[in-house]
Amino acid sequence: AFCKLHVSGQQQQQQQRTAGMAPPTGSVMDGQSHQSAVNRLRWDLTAEQIERATTELIEKTKQVYDTVGAVQQAEVSYDNTLKALANVEVEYTVQRNMLDFPQHVSPYKDIRTASTEADKKLSEFDVEMSMRQDVYQRIIWLQEKIESTSMRQEAKRYLERLIKLGRRSGLHLPEETQEKIKAIKKRLSVLCIDFNKNLNEDTTFLPFTKEELGGLPEDFLNSLEKTEDGRLKVTLKYPHYFPLMKKCHVPETRRKMEEMFNSRCKEENCLILKELVDLRAQKSALLGFKTHSDFVLEMNMAKNYKTVINFLDELATKLKPLGVKERATILDLKQKECEKRGLPFDGRINAWDMRYYMNQVEETQYNVDQNLLKEYFPMQVVTEGLLEIYQELLGLTFHVEENAPVWHEDVQLYNVKDVTSGQIIGKFYLDLYPREGKYGHAACFGLQPGCLLPDSSRQISVAAMVANFTKPTSDAPSLLQHDEVETYFHEFGHVMHQLCSQADFAMFSGTHVERDFVEAPSQMLENWVWEKEPLTRMSKHYKTGKPIPDELLQKLMKSRQANTGLFNLRQIVLAKVDQALHTQTKADPVKEYAQLCDEILGVPATPGTNMPATFGHLAGGYDAQYYGYLWSEVYSMDMFYTRFKQEGIMNCKVGMDYRNSILRPGGSVDAWDMLRKFLGRDPKQDAFLASKGLNVEPTVLPSAC
Repeated sequence: AFCKLHVSGQQQQQQQRTAGMAPPTGSVMDGQSHQSAVNRLRWDLTAEQIERATTELIEKTKQVYDTVGAVQQAEVSYDNTLKALANVEVEYTVQRNMLDFPQHVSPYKDIRTASTEADKKLSEFDVEMSMRQDVYQRIIWLQEKIESTSMRQEAKRYLERLIKLGRRSGLHLPEETQEKIKAIKKRLSVLCIDFNKNLNEDTTFLPFTKEELGGLPEDFLNSLEKTEDGRLKVTLKYPHYFPLMKKCHVPETRRKMEEMFNSRCKEENCLILKELVDLRAQKSALLGFKTHSDFVLEMNMAKNYKTVINFLDELATKLKPLGVKERATILDLKQKECEKRGLPFDGRINAWDMRYYMNQVEETQYNVDQNLLKEYFPMQVVTEGLLEIYQELLGLTFHVEENAPVWHEDVQLYNVKDVTSGQIIGKFYLDLYPREGKYGHAACFGLQPGCLLPDSSRQISVAAMVANFTKPTSDAPSLLQHDEVETYFHEFGHVMHQLCSQADFAMFSGTHVERDFVEAPSQMLENWVWEKEPLTRMSKHYKTGKPIPDELLQKLMKSRQANTGLFNLRQIVLAKVDQALHTQTKADPVKEYAQLCDEILGVPATPGTNMPATFGHLAGGYDAQYYGYLWSEVYSMDMFYTRFKQEGIMNCKVGMDYRNSILRPGGSVDAWDMLRKFLGRDPKQDAFLASKGLNVEPTVLPSAC
């Protein structure tokens, strides 16, 4: 549930920016383009070089803005405004990503720090440029001037988007109001960077004896570092936290871990979150919106807060009976476990019981042994199978680029070619294992946008998939839990969206679609890890090389609906916390979270913890938009069941339809129109509800979509 598409500070600003940036050295031309298969990214910059390059990029880009902003009204043309801004955006985006991506992945602390500082400076600069009233005025003049002439559809969309973003920055408001908005936007950028940096740099660990880690497999225990007194160090990073919460049968160990995990950075991030929420509300009010949620949702498929809350409430009502049944099952399992182990039974489900007993449901009701299962998912086999499936489905070929310059020895770079034309369409990096200071979740980072360059050639897209899967040891390869295989498939889906998009403008490249649709293409591809043929292709026992026994495979596929009530109710809790913080004044995050856990999930939050202070999405571009995970699943399930399940999940024709209708446009077309084209009708909720084990009453989506 926490896989995500990384939203950079620049992209967050782009939701408000008047335009892109970079010197107008040429023009974005109409018509076809030849390919420029160059990866312009470099990862060998020192901390000093990052600092110097940041200053240079800002100076160079500001000159361009000054030039555009000084054009006389009579002189305003497509070339000296719109084309100039589009060309510049390409250059600026590539350079900026080179400077601010290392904060998430560099093994060197000085470079991570320099990169974070660069991000802060560039985010402040983004705000300055988004508030350039002079540039905004030229775009307005251009619109007035060329309304009668024929413009390419995407160029027209670009012009309209720039005007919309200008208004969303308040450039139509009095100068005094603009200054207030600018100051708030600058402060918000810094706060978001600090919030997630605090989580990334967290090095907390808990020391446990082997007995306190009872139930965890040998390969896990052997991978842990030791303290001086011989105890085992367990960090709060994903590859330690989740296996422990699922498999450790010592409740006290789980309690300590859950409490610490949901108390990460709680002091500092609690203060940041409070200020973030207050400032967002102030800015939205200045722009004439009732709440920050309404401000954000204006640009999404949902359009407004009311539609989102109705969607979440209706889904919660349908899922609650499932939740009641699942909690009863878990309580029964807990009682039996306590009797078996001679532990006191407290008659309730605690937050630290959830993952442990949800895992037991899979193992007892569906007979899926996750420890046995992961022996069939060694990293190399999964990677080879996954890459083969994507190549076949989307008509692509991938090749490792030997000795490519990368930021760490674990990282690999792949070239991606279109099978039909033989042209390189992009490149992707895989950075799959944890290390200190690295981004702690799984995410896709767009690094070089696929779009037209000033000379009208097409720049290839470059993206990175960053994850934290268990590292191989001398005794065993990296073995993936099945949910990690699902995460891998999901994030790689984002990579494909970045690379297959063929938009003309950087602003519409790759995953720059409506935020409540952006997860749908990746979520749809998660379905492959629940189907027999793909599962067989990406699994093999790491010792014997044998395939997963058919019986185990069938059990795994049936277990997809295990805990679906509780899992999705928890997603609703998180989505509603997010909405509450961005619609109510002075909402207390801890209280809101606790109340929603009681009301919707039926499992209390642990007193003393502060889950919202660890919730990176709130400061990572998903503010008032976490509902998008569930919302976009409506579309992902509709696409899968209507086309792939009907016509064949490895059907190359459907795969190409998908690539052309859903991935190729990037954000150059509205999501609703892409879906209609691929489905041949308006989207429906039926497949989504059925996938949750719910009765389907024939419905279409709310008209507000």
